Amino acid sequence: MSCAGSDTARLVEVELDESVGRTTPDVEHERAVAIFDLVEENRFQPVGDEAGGPYRLKLSLVDSRLVFSISRESGETVVTHILSLTPFRRIVKDYYLICESYYDAIRSATPSQIEAIDMGRRGLHNEGSQTLMDRLDGKISVDFDTARRLFTLVYVLHRRG
Repeated sequence: MSCAGSDTARLVEVELDESVGRTTPDVEHERAVAIFDLVEENRFQPVGDEAGGPYRLKLSLVDSRLVFSISRESGETVVTHILSLTPFRRIVKDYYLICESYYDAIRSATPSQIEAIDMGRRGLHNEGSQTLMDRLDGKISVDFDTARRLFTLVYVLHRRG
């Protein structure tokens, strides 16, 4: 999926709602890496926003819903999209279980065991990313790499909440 005006169809800042608390150091590390990578390289364009970005994004959970609050770099509000978390529940639960196995494995398992678990983890991450892209269709245009990083943040918020 391409985003028109690629020099402005991007995020320059991503913030997670901190009011939902913190989780494990491993998950917080994933959050930090995902935000860094997301700001460094992304394709993000609210559908129908002709004025263009770059954009700021605040992700939060409100009443078991995922909230995408999008503003321009200047702070001017562009749009807010609210998504149900229901389509993500199974994927996030399975992803949590495989991540726990992965974190345990990197501390004590053989390289081949770690690789096998990581392949499963990546598969679930891809599934979650595709689900996110599908849910954002018609609302926000993103490429797959951007969706992968955003799914990581959805996972972190879900774990915190």
